Amino acid sequence: MKRAQRIILTGFSGTGKSEVARLVADRLGWQAVDSDDVIVQKAGKPIPAIFGEDGEPHFRSLEHNVLRQLCSQPEMVIAAGGGAILSADNRRLMAQGGFIVCLEARPETILARLRPQFESDPVARPLLATPDSLGRIRELKSFRQPYYALADHTVHTDGLSMEQVAAEVVHAWQQLSPTALEDKGRVAALATAPSAREANAPYRQPSGAACVVQTSSAAYPVFVAWGALADLGRRMAEAGLAGRAYLISDSMVHARWGTAAEEALQAAGFRVASHVVPAGETSKSLETAAAIYDWLVSQRAERGEAIVPLGGGMVCDLAGFVAATFLRGLPLVHVPTSLLAMVDAAIGGKVAVNHREAKNLIGAFYQPRLVLADVSTLQSLPPRELTAGWAEVIKHALIMDEELLRLLEEKAEAAVSLEPAVTTEVISRSVALKAAVVSEDEREETGRRTILNYGHTIGHGLETAAEYADMLHGEAVAVGMAGAARIACRMGLLPPDLAERQDALIARFGLPLRASGLDAAKVLAAMTLDKKIKGGAIRWVLLEDIGRPVIRQDVPPELVEEVVGELLSA
Repeated sequence: MKRAQRIILTGFSGTGKSEVARLVADRLGWQAVDSDDVIVQKAGKPIPAIFGEDGEPHFRSLEHNVLRQLCSQPEMVIAAGGGAILSADNRRLMAQGGFIVCLEARPETILARLRPQFESDPVARPLLATPDSLGRIRELKSFRQPYYALADHTVHTDGLSMEQVAAEVVHAWQQLSPTALEDKGRVAALATAPSAREANAPYRQPSGAACVVQTSSAAYPVFVAWGALADLGRRMAEAGLAGRAYLISDSMVHARWGTAAEEALQAAGFRVASHVVPAGETSKSLETAAAIYDWLVSQRAERGEAIVPLGGGMVCDLAGFVAATFLRGLPLVHVPTSLLAMVDAAIGGKVAVNHREAKNLIGAFYQPRLVLADVSTLQSLPPRELTAGWAEVIKHALIMDEELLRLLEEKAEAAVSLEPAVTTEVISRSVALKAAVVSEDEREETGRRTILNYGHTIGHGLETAAEYADMLHGEAVAVGMAGAARIACRMGLLPPDLAERQDALIARFGLPLRASGLDAAKVLAAMTLDKKIKGGAIRWVLLEDIGRPVIRQDVPPELVEEVVGELLSA
């Protein structure tokens, strides 16, 4: 009966891997080694310094090379780092001739074990250097849990001495490793990652987050607060990011908020490089993206180093597109500074650049690691741009939440004047509504996310006809919602009084209901390039009632022409 020649201990920090490895090795007459100790020896500096100075990708490369060396040696008990199990290549190394045992413990047990180490050497345990150490442990452990579950055996260490844990490990190795080694599909199974949904299912909402977006590909928090920019670096560190951060903003936003963002990042130990693009929708192009690629190449950007868009919707879309495509994907942290970006562009993972024929034709779905919206940055927006942003908030209320609609009707003046408490509440609720839809239908496959396009079919046609220069996105959406309401009324779907209620609120926030001066033929032609077309027909989002959107593909073309003509009249 052949047993594994190595035992690899995985599990979260504080589960006792290093001590148990020594005890197991003593029982078997083997050698014990901690992979983190070998990494420190080879690098010549402690692990926090490796993360801070060289970045996480460099650390993970060192970790893999050390594991490759250790997993080639027989009669070895290896205590692996807490995050080593996340790599498929590492799991493959561990599984080939080795028996993997995960040491498990509750977050409260882990905190109790780590706290004395932190008090004696805070640098050695940066995980606890947060106001909510227990919450951070729960959050990170929840993300890793499906990977820990890929072990051959799990020992729950709560209430056990390390001697008892070691005895359990040896017993499992004796009884189970022969069968494990005979399983021909085991290595491939252990190297295969759990589905992204499983990996993110237990995600816990961090303290202070307005909501969590949880999709099949990622889960991430959205922070909305007055003055939140000062917490940017801390929030990124709590999300597991380290090393360099690439701040991308436009000329206007960088002049006002660039220094504050850079200082917040540097205060948390990030090294910052900034790139500024010209303000305006014309920068949202493949040419600008290519220039950013060139800059990232000159910076020798590496995987694991975050792209941080600081700005409005254009910057979020453009920099998000770059993050999705450079090096096949870099971590993305959105810092929206416009109302439109806070409630729309930064939430949901749609990133894109424009084509000369239509808006957002070249893009991808790519979720950020977190979103941080500082409501106070809205104070620096030009009045017209701020006004335009309210269109998306009103849209969310119309299609999903009559209570938010009533709040907007009751507090319109306070919201428009950016009264901190009211504005933060309204934005937080709007963000949570979009997060819920995106979580349910990330890629517009079930039809649920399509409702977010209310007002956008005509709106995008207006923007394209205006060549993205003379009409802001929110203004176009406002006119588009007015048009959609007219269509719904004339098709007998929406009572006229609700259309009047919608238009009254749009006007109360200073948004337009018409777009005179544009060429109707150009608007209609641009609408035929809309991404929502299916089977040659536009999928219109229309309302039957507040909070009751429907998708219709039977809108008569002559009705569309009639309504568009009315919207463009003086």
